[in-house]
Amino acid sequence: MFGVICKFFLKLTGVTYGKQLKLKGIPVIFNKKGANIMIGDNCLIKSSFLSNLVGLYSRTIIVTRVEGASILIGNNVGISGATIYARQGITIGDNSNIGGNTKILDNDFHPLDPQARIRDDKSQIGTAPIFIGKNCFIGCNALILKGTYLGDNCVVGAGAVVSGKFEDNCVIAGNPAKVIRKIEP
Repeated sequence: MFGVICKFFLKLTGVTYGKQLKLKGIPVIFNKKGANIMIGDNCLIKSSFLSNLVGLYSRTIIVTRVEGASILIGNNVGISGATIYARQGITIGDNSNIGGNTKILDNDFHPLDPQARIRDDKSQIGTAPIFIGKNCFIGCNALILKGTYLGDNCVVGAGAVVSGKFEDNCVIAGNPAKVIRKIEP
């Protein structure tokens, strides 16, 4: 029942989703007018405490914050209690899994310049798009920061703080995250 109501509200706010979208619990999905959220076929979004045994701290939150922002989620993607927040653009490739409590943030939320913060000058918030390739696995409690590029088949370790560009088939871990090994395809 909740899934039907939630999907109705997704359509009202201009969120596009494919066939077989499965919702476990009620996510928070907000699409700013003039922005774009697209969710592919066969996606699973978990937002209830017991839907993932990692233990979710909150529901899944997917938000476009400004006009022109976009979040593109591919086919067969699983998301568990993650926050995906875009002021510019976030792309998640097909067959990727986003672990419990992960944060994917393409912006700094506040300006770095102290005077711009005092003025609450949102135009000074730093942004850069995020790209997560196909068949990636992001471990629980990871933080994916603005400008990150993850190639296909990457694995991000639990609790990693990721910023930068990483080629295909890498295992990435730590704070700051770095390549700890390559995966043989």
